[in-house]
Amino acid sequence: MTSELFINAQPKKISIALTEDKRLVEYQEEALTASFNVGNVYLAKVRKLMPGLNACFVNVGYERDAFLHYLDLGTQYNSYAKYLKRVLNDKKNLFPMAKATIQPELGKEGSVQNILQQGQEVLVQVVKEPISTKGPRLTCDISFPGRYLVLVPFSEKVNVSTKIKSSAERARLKQILQSIKPKNFGVIVRTVAEGKRVAELDAEMKVLVGRWEEMMNKVMKAPSMPQLVYEETSRAVGMLRDLFNPSYENIYVNTEELYNEIRDYVTIIAPDRVSIVKQYKGKLPIFDNFDITRQIKSSFGKTVSYKHGAYLIIEHTEALHVVDVNSGNRAKSKDGQEANALDVNLGAADELARQLRLRDMGGIIVVDFIDMHVAEDRQKLYERMCENMKKDRARHNILPLSKFGLMQITRQRVRPVMDVEVEEVCPTCHGKGTIKSSLIFTDNLEHKIDMLVNKLGITSFVLHVHPYVAAYINQGFLSIKRRWQIKYGFGVKIIPSQKLAFLQYEFYDKDGQEIDMKEEIEIM
Repeated sequence: MTSELFINAQPKKISIALTEDKRLVEYQEEALTASFNVGNVYLAKVRKLMPGLNACFVNVGYERDAFLHYLDLGTQYNSYAKYLKRVLNDKKNLFPMAKATIQPELGKEGSVQNILQQGQEVLVQVVKEPISTKGPRLTCDISFPGRYLVLVPFSEKVNVSTKIKSSAERARLKQILQSIKPKNFGVIVRTVAEGKRVAELDAEMKVLVGRWEEMMNKVMKAPSMPQLVYEETSRAVGMLRDLFNPSYENIYVNTEELYNEIRDYVTIIAPDRVSIVKQYKGKLPIFDNFDITRQIKSSFGKTVSYKHGAYLIIEHTEALHVVDVNSGNRAKSKDGQEANALDVNLGAADELARQLRLRDMGGIIVVDFIDMHVAEDRQKLYERMCENMKKDRARHNILPLSKFGLMQITRQRVRPVMDVEVEEVCPTCHGKGTIKSSLIFTDNLEHKIDMLVNKLGITSFVLHVHPYVAAYINQGFLSIKRRWQIKYGFGVKIIPSQKLAFLQYEFYDKDGQEIDMKEEIEIM
């Protein structure tokens, strides 16, 4: 199996698509204005204590206060609190971490009102993004994840991933980390560190310790609260950190800035694989060129089709996700209804496992499979689902089919479910039901071009239109495009874009910034 990563950076958002054997399996889309990434650390103040919940609400600058439970204070909270107080009291010199004293651990049985006070400064890390009406969820047990290691301040422990089975390798890694880690720092050794040399582990250790020191310098100089003092790496780099493996064949990036950032990161974690990072310079949008747009359009939405006419209906409620499996217009199997139901259900298990990763669905998922009467078939379906979910990085739990034929799945929820709108509203009538004649659509476009060139003085730009419209504009030797270029200059370029509806269009300047021409009055 080969994996390819495609990164589409746009002025207002960044989209990341991961394919396995050319099939889309993970998709992330993030607005560049979003500031509440998991992993961010804030210097904030306790807004309100809630003794009944044994928790408190913390102001981190979000419209809704963030939630911090007593158990999320962490066992080393006393050490953090004492060190933070010393740092805030001395605004000139950062108190050395090596001189800090580790305080007694915080017990699991305790009350938040005995530990925190209203208005108190706390150093908190986001562990769950705002979802629906809930604010972010926080922890005071701060950690800095890297490719091979996770740095844990105020701990002396070295823990090795249980997925590393060799006892000799576990002992080797533990001995190495005990010798290179600074005082008052603990380490969690990740699975991918297996077999790595001391120099590689030491280099990452220094990078992670540097992030801690940089963060505490920001804390020391923070002008006000709440204050973002550590920002998690960009979505692209963060995904690479967690996903990168030798099966990656290519990583395509569509902007030079992000290409350099990704290339620098791969140079650090896998110098021998840096050649797989490539900058995409084609005229077509990157997702269109690699058939990602079509897969996004067909994979999201309420109804998802899979093999031989069968389909899933996926509904999302406040409490859970509900999935219904339907055989659709599929022809009955010659082996009978039971064999037909098993085949449809096994196909549904394959598609559902992909959908959970693709949409990043979390919480409780209830799946209504087609009824099967043979116990062996029900067990086969359960085993197939468990096997498919092994590729999923999120923590999950799967229960066998209940007596009602329902399968219950719980999956770790860290951020809101990825919901991509695939149904298109007519860009001309805006859902009213009536549009102007499509025959004069190109006249409207020419009117926009005339305004850009002769009134606004923009002579070099790119017009994105639906592929069918682009084909019409480019048709013939003396095409509409050629006539426009003769009349308005050769700075006029036409690009087909699969993401646009039939009579939708977008103008971009030479720097890739969108030019809003949709407010102008259309000519009749």
